Amino acid sequence: MASSSFHPLICLTFLFIASMASAQLTANFYNRTCPTAMSIIRGGVSTAIARERRMGASLLRLHFHDCFVNGCDASVLLDATATSPGEKSSRSNANSIRGFEVVDTIKSQLESSCPGVVSCADLLTVAARDATVAGINLKLNHHFAILCVDLLGGQTWNVVLGRRDSATASLDAANSDLPSPFLDLPQLISVFGNKGFSPQEMVALTGAHEIGQASCGVFRERIYNETNIDPSFALSMQTNCPRTGGDANLAPLDSTTPTVFDNAFFRNLVNQRGLLHSDQQIYSGGSTNAQVDRYRLNSAAFFTDFANAMVTMGNLSPLTGTNGQIRTNCRRAN
Repeated sequence: MASSSFHPLICLTFLFIASMASAQLTANFYNRTCPTAMSIIRGGVSTAIARERRMGASLLRLHFHDCFVNGCDASVLLDATATSPGEKSSRSNANSIRGFEVVDTIKSQLESSCPGVVSCADLLTVAARDATVAGINLKLNHHFAILCVDLLGGQTWNVVLGRRDSATASLDAANSDLPSPFLDLPQLISVFGNKGFSPQEMVALTGAHEIGQASCGVFRERIYNETNIDPSFALSMQTNCPRTGGDANLAPLDSTTPTVFDNAFFRNLVNQRGLLHSDQQIYSGGSTNAQVDRYRLNSAAFFTDFANAMVTMGNLSPLTGTNGQIRTNCRRAN
């Protein structure tokens, strides 16, 4: 299937994937206690992305950086305290993750509608899904979008719910568990494998870099000193990332369609136009080359595998039942 082709069976696949998720979490968890929860989160995400297209990638990144550290418990949202530095100051998070104000706004609306009911962890999980859907819908033709709405009530895949929030954060775990943009392929496979992800799932999740940006300080070494990079691409990136200074200058992770969630990221890798060292590593003559080739030729396969991997990620060690708490303010424990 060509990269521009779409098929309504993708929607059915996403529905099946969600039904296989952890029995501790359910798709209808808030149906009685907060029936407006999903529409509140969706509206908040839509408003935020309308104001700043980049925010979709930021919300998706927040969810990833939360789940990779002690599971999906919203610990990444906790501000530092006198006794805990929090996860926001870790090597991979400092001056990198963002979107906290959007989460605050949505949480405030949820608390006004259903006080003490919807967890910050669930908010992040749903927001990441809705942000991805917003990016996909920029690419879908009108007919396909209607089919998805008919099958799933406007959702591209169902998110199971019932997570609770941690009262603590772990800077040490954030520093050790989050994958660095400087890792080689074997290291990436190991880091993702430690969380239970297969190499295929790792490649699919890396596809989240279809949207979003990176700072010059993260990719400078690649554009000036690495050889497996397209020379014209490297030169174009150097115009906004000098050899010294400008560390905070931004460039899109997908230079072709930076605000659309499609499969151009994988085509860029084949053309040696990956911005991050770690991104290009998944197409560097190693065991994941074939998976990248599959996704660049078949966007439907990528969307399906990405949804599957996102469901798996959302089920990383959730706090459920009486464990944890429902924070009324996502920035601090109750």
